[in-house]
Amino acid sequence: MVILYGIKNCDTIKKARSYLETQGIKYTFHDFRADGVNEIQLRAWVKELGWEKLLNKRSTTWRNLPDETKQNMDEILALVVMEDQPTIIKRPVLEMADQVMVGFSEKQYDEAFS
Repeated sequence: MVILYGIKNCDTIKKARSYLETQGIKYTFHDFRADGVNEIQLRAWVKELGWEKLLNKRSTTWRNLPDETKQNMDEILALVVMEDQPTIIKRPVLEMADQVMVGFSEKQYDEAFS
């Protein structure tokens, strides 16, 4: 099963959804804003990918964090922030049976689904 995580109004999510639909790949969409994020799943992503790859430091959510929080960011604090404010998670997160990917590039998706 393929699950695409993100927020529906994100341009990158729209590109990923378009790719999956054009390729005829069945997927489920999980909206971070509407559905939140599961703590256990988030920890599994961090274990597989690293918190630095999941934390979007170019987001508005990041820019709105207190400077002290940004300066003291580590894995534990990143987990707390991502669980509390899932819009800070880099998008999309694509979860497949055998791997998790973050971000979208057509080449990366072509390789994953070939």
